[in-house]
Amino acid sequence: MSTYVAKPADIQKKWFVVDADGLVLGRLASEVAKILRGKNKPEYSPFLDVGDYVIVINAEKIVLTGKKLDQKLYRYHSQYPGGLKEIKYRDMMQKKPEKVFELAIKGMLPKNALGRAMFKKLKVYAGPDHEQAAQKPEILKISI
Repeated sequence: MSTYVAKPADIQKKWFVVDADGLVLGRLASEVAKILRGKNKPEYSPFLDVGDYVIVINAEKIVLTGKKLDQKLYRYHSQYPGGLKEIKYRDMMQKKPEKVFELAIKGMLPKNALGRAMFKKLKVYAGPDHEQAAQKPEILKISI
């Protein structure tokens, strides 16, 4: 008996729309990351990109639990001495609400070329409108 391995020609990729209105950031991000990786499919292989495309709308309405609204920080470095920058979650949500969700997803994907390819299948929009109507995405109801 041999183990089934999906071939790239056999992989069927779908498009899904997820409404993030009122959902918790980390819980929603973990469910979306599973779909991007393809862990919800029986033909999942850790070394292949078998996941689906995901469109997230209403990213500006994502919530956090506890006191994270004021305490959560995003840090990055400019690669110059003393170049550590910090942005509070509240400020990031005002400037770039899509970036908050993208950073949460990026941390849950593999840190290699396969993870970068999976990340390209994610489309995040702050409002209720998206540009992928031609792909006829299915509405995916995530109840967390």
